[in-house]
Amino acid sequence: MDHNVDETDRRILHQLQKDASLSVDALAELAGLSRNACWRRVKMLEQSGVITGRVALLDADKLGCGLSALVLIRTDRHNADAMTALQNAVSVMPEITGAYRMTGDLDYVLRVRVADVAAYDTFYKRLISKVALSDISASFVMENLKDTTALPL
Repeated sequence: MDHNVDETDRRILHQLQKDASLSVDALAELAGLSRNACWRRVKMLEQSGVITGRVALLDADKLGCGLSALVLIRTDRHNADAMTALQNAVSVMPEITGAYRMTGDLDYVLRVRVADVAAYDTFYKRLISKVALSDISASFVMENLKDTTALPL
């Protein structure tokens, strides 16, 4: 189902990106709508796939996975089997919080969360046991300057 997002929808989405736990009443007030009109719009945004889910954002440090790494991967196998092997590995490794197939010099970039460098080494060994890679390197995040799930509306 297609849905054209208008300015009222954008106001709703802006507020939900900041706090998805808002009650319908609070959201309606912030969006300048009646409760029922707001509820209908949210349901339409969900049904059309504009809103794909609602989540709780967690503090990685407090949960023991404070080290963030970007893993840069090159492979010398560019076929369906190699892509499937990497997709399968990514799907079963919870440390991988983002995985991207790239253009240019890199084939893949992974966003990984672990406790520390020793935990990264354990992750690395598991990954290379699952997937044949020609080159893999990691850069560890020193400081988080910006990390958001919010889209620019």
